[in-house]
Amino acid sequence: MGDLQKIVREQIEIIQPDAHAIKSLHKISKEFISEIGKEIKRLKVDADVFVGGSFAKGTLLKSGNYDVDIFVRFDWKYESLSEMLEKIVVPVVKKLGMRVEKVHGSRDYFRVLIENTTGYFEVIPVMKIKKPREERNVTDLTYFHGPYVKKRISGLEDQVRVTKQFLKAQEVYGAETYVRGFSGYSVELLILKYKSFVKMIRELVKVTDEKRIVIDLAKHYSNPKEVFIQLNESKIHSPVILIDPTYKERNALAALSQETFAKFQKSASDFLKNPNAKFFEKKNVDINSVKEKSKAKGYDFVSIHLDTDKQPGDIAGTKLKKFFDLLIRELEGYFVIKDHYFRYNGEVRGVAYIVAKAKKEIVRIGPPIEMKYAVKHFKERHAITFIKGKYIHAHLPVAVSLKAFLDSWISGSQDKMKQMHIENIKVED
Repeated sequence: MGDLQKIVREQIEIIQPDAHAIKSLHKISKEFISEIGKEIKRLKVDADVFVGGSFAKGTLLKSGNYDVDIFVRFDWKYESLSEMLEKIVVPVVKKLGMRVEKVHGSRDYFRVLIENTTGYFEVIPVMKIKKPREERNVTDLTYFHGPYVKKRISGLEDQVRVTKQFLKAQEVYGAETYVRGFSGYSVELLILKYKSFVKMIRELVKVTDEKRIVIDLAKHYSNPKEVFIQLNESKIHSPVILIDPTYKERNALAALSQETFAKFQKSASDFLKNPNAKFFEKKNVDINSVKEKSKAKGYDFVSIHLDTDKQPGDIAGTKLKKFFDLLIRELEGYFVIKDHYFRYNGEVRGVAYIVAKAKKEIVRIGPPIEMKYAVKHFKERHAITFIKGKYIHAHLPVAVSLKAFLDSWISGSQDKMKQMHIENIKVED
């Protein structure tokens, strides 16, 4: 226990944000928000502006490039929020001598680069709603999340930081589709529940398919059974159900996948058994080492580079991960997958590897046995056949390497790749 707590305390010291940088960002943010407000007034737009995210709640991690989330809330009467926001942001950026780039998402937003600082603004359009159920986009709920957390998080900020650092290092942080992990808001709620990083992971490693937990901080429901009855089925598939205290009909961990949660549980369990500072450090995957170990065990190994024509960010990452998952599903019919790994690099490329062993044989189902001519033709094409039920079957050996299979599949799937916005793929063994 002593070593465990000591490592956590040391990590908390390491990940403290730079006080001077934060002070500078507060000053620049204040000026920027003031100018945004003036532009809103000049254009006679019915909107207001506020700071949200980790910066507003005081839970930022140490970084070489801090991000400050700034939200502009528009009245219901406006439809094209991103276009409205662009009219406001561009003149302000020009006036202050900053640079701006548009980022595509469910709603386009703007990244404002601040010269000579270690930070940037992300200016995000949201709808001005009075109640959470009026949301048109999940970002509309930020207005309610910030005040709820900020009012209660005092004294627990370091526990939030160290939890985020652990989750980032284990590559399970972020609700983006290509991660399907823990969002920043869900981490804050979990720390409000458990009060510490260590207690949180101790409790979450106990969760099983048969022993899922429901966390309801605001006590919106009288008991967990009521949650399963009242919530939409699509919202209760996650291994942990975390009721949003500001919106009882929302599961704040709905994006968390079973695969990502299992990865988290393995890392958390290993850390509890053998506490080590390395669990808080981003891993550099040594592909050559994985390759050597795989070959030594007699497994096939391939490394893969995938490129997309979609804009960097959640959209590009999601497209790449979706295509990689398709490759895995295609392979599973012919190979036993021993290990696989995917990482989105933040631009337009994903890197991955697959370790697999060809199945000794697979079974192909043929035509119904009453179709005499088709059965005869099936037997001519397959050396080993047998009848099961009302169909003829064939045993087929898998006499192809992992790379050869992928090369062949990719060659015959160019249209599918184009549809999925995969621009280039390179497979190496």
